[in-house]
Amino acid sequence: MANVVFENVAKRYGAVSVIEGLNLEIRDEEFMVLVGPSGCGKSTALRMIAGLEEISDGDVKIGERVVNDLPPKDRDIAMVFQSYALYPHMSVKENLEFGLKLKKTPRPEIDRLVGEAAEILGISHLLERKPKELSGGQRQRVAVGRAIVRKPSVFLFDEPLSNLDAKLRVQMRAEISKLQHRLKTTTVYVTHDQIEAMTMGHRIAVMKDGKLQQVGTPLEVYEKPDNLFVANFIGTPPMNFADGTIVEGGNRIRTSGLDFAVPASMKPLTQGKEGLKVVLGIRPENVIESGKEGRGETITIRGTVDIVEPIGHQVIIHLKLGDDLLVASLESHQLPKPGDSIELKLEIESIHLFDAVKETRLTA
Repeated sequence: MANVVFENVAKRYGAVSVIEGLNLEIRDEEFMVLVGPSGCGKSTALRMIAGLEEISDGDVKIGERVVNDLPPKDRDIAMVFQSYALYPHMSVKENLEFGLKLKKTPRPEIDRLVGEAAEILGISHLLERKPKELSGGQRQRVAVGRAIVRKPSVFLFDEPLSNLDAKLRVQMRAEISKLQHRLKTTTVYVTHDQIEAMTMGHRIAVMKDGKLQQVGTPLEVYEKPDNLFVANFIGTPPMNFADGTIVEGGNRIRTSGLDFAVPASMKPLTQGKEGLKVVLGIRPENVIESGKEGRGETITIRGTVDIVEPIGHQVIIHLKLGDDLLVASLESHQLPKPGDSIELKLEIESIHLFDAVKETRLTA
């Protein structure tokens, strides 16, 4: 097995910079997810590991080797593409065997590896079928199987589930996670879906405009986002934001719809910052029903219901609070109507504070 390291890596197309100064280590046996919006450079980073994109500056290492100038076939990687990239004229078995034949693997070993991969993925009964006879989920399993049989040092996945329906995506992400846990192969997985990132990765690397924004476990990134971009990108429904000011010597925070005393747990962040413009980040789950016991200190808020979105076990409520719009995620037994005035509680010790100018998390 092997770790993968980016050292000051850049990728440019002429004057256009796609990635600049990327420094990241994917540890041996780790499942790392590169996540971010379309065009952020995550797929380009993956393709540079694979050798499908040339590196403009810096080094990419797999294990102890700098692989900048190595062709893809010599990097000991296996890649699963979004389009599956199966050979349509070959059977499932022939697709699985293809890479092994190129390496001149002995026939008994090919049969053993293909049989083993087919059993792991539950596709043994599909070996004689052609790709056109398979469902999307079955094709995805074959594409993963073709990677497994090679027993590479690193698995690379480029948005492999984006062509599947919602139910199958949930099933397949669980299967890929179990597979990685079983094989313990270093895995780099690219997605724009932050739910995939949060549920699958040992760690996630959030990217924007070719730059790394934050790396950490899903829980670390969710609970302590480094900046406004990460705070907004990670979480469903997204975090609420409100512009505010620290007042009264750092003892109060005021927005157009909120005015509250800073709780003791937050004071190290606000002391000595009188007049500082801040952005408050409020997770929808930290807005709770008025009769419910909150976590830590709470304040009562009253607003006007704008939109109601029932989603079964939850109801998402969009609430007008002064000039601010606040989204709350509540239990579905409470179904107000648009235009209703309702009272809720806000868990103020769970509020995130960001510098409004720098857009970075406030620190003590």
